[in-house]
Amino acid sequence: MHRSHNGLKTAALLGLLSAIILLIGYALGGTGGLVIALFISLAMNGVSYFFSDKIALRSMGARPVSEQEAPQLYAMVRDLSSSAGKPMPRLYVSPTPQPNAFATGRNPQNAAVCVTDGIVAMLTPRELRGVIGHELSHVYNRDILISSVAGALASMITFLAQFALFFRGSDDEDGPGLIGALMMLILGPLAAALIQMAISRSREYQADESGAKLTDDPLALASALRKIDSGTRAMPLSPDSPVATSSHLMIANPFRPQGLANLFSTHPPMAQRIERLEAMAANSGPIQYMR
Repeated sequence: MHRSHNGLKTAALLGLLSAIILLIGYALGGTGGLVIALFISLAMNGVSYFFSDKIALRSMGARPVSEQEAPQLYAMVRDLSSSAGKPMPRLYVSPTPQPNAFATGRNPQNAAVCVTDGIVAMLTPRELRGVIGHELSHVYNRDILISSVAGALASMITFLAQFALFFRGSDDEDGPGLIGALMMLILGPLAAALIQMAISRSREYQADESGAKLTDDPLALASALRKIDSGTRAMPLSPDSPVATSSHLMIANPFRPQGLANLFSTHPPMAQRIERLEAMAANSGPIQYMR
C-alpha cells in the first residue's frame, strides 16, 4: 500500500511539472508555443533517459573496477542482485575522499553502482552492504529514471521562464507582458524546485525502506547513514564542482547546505531517515545479518 501510494504521488508530481511546462509554453506562444514546449521537453527527457549514467559517472571521475580489484564489493553486489533476481550492475569507484555512493542507469539491465574511496574506507562491510542495498533499490524502483525526468522537466521550466523574460517580456498582445514574464521567472523555477525536491525526498525514503528489506538489516543502513552524514559535513564538496549535476543521485547531500538551501535540498533530513530505519528494525523482529 505504501509503495503504491508513493508511486501515485510521484506520478502526480511529474504530471504537475509537465503541466507547468505546457502552461508556460501556451502563455508564450499559444498553441504553437505549447507544441514547441512539448517537443523540447520530450527531447530533454530522451537525452536524460539515455545518457544520465554517463554524465553522473563522469562528473565523479569514476572508473570501472574488476572483481580482482574489489572482490568484497563484487561479492556484496552479486549476492544482493541475486537475492533480488536482477542482473549484476556495473561497478565503479570514484577517487573522492568524501564518503558517498550513488546508482545510475535507466533500468536494471543498464545500471551502474558507484562508491567513493571515502565510503569504502569509512564503513564496515556490514554498513557498506546496507548502502549497496539502498543503491540497488533505487535502480529496481526506477528512481534514476524518475529523478532524471524530473530534473529535465525542472530545467525546461527554468529555461522557458528565462525565455519569457528576455524574449517575450513586452506588453504587446502576443507576449505575456513584462509583469507576466517576471512572474514566470520567479514562480516557475520555484514551483519546479519544490516539486523536484518532493519527488527526490520521497524516493530516498522508499529506497531506505526497500534497501533495508533487501539486506534484512535496517540497522546497518542506519549506522552507515550516521557515519556518512558526519563524513559529508567534515568534507563537503564545492557547489561549483561538476558533481553538482549529479548530487541528487547520491545517498547523502555532498554539499554543506546553508540557510534557504536546506529548504530546497533533494535529500530528506538524515536524522529522520535514521529514525525511520531504527523504527523499522524495532518492528521487524530478529534481523538476519549477512552470511
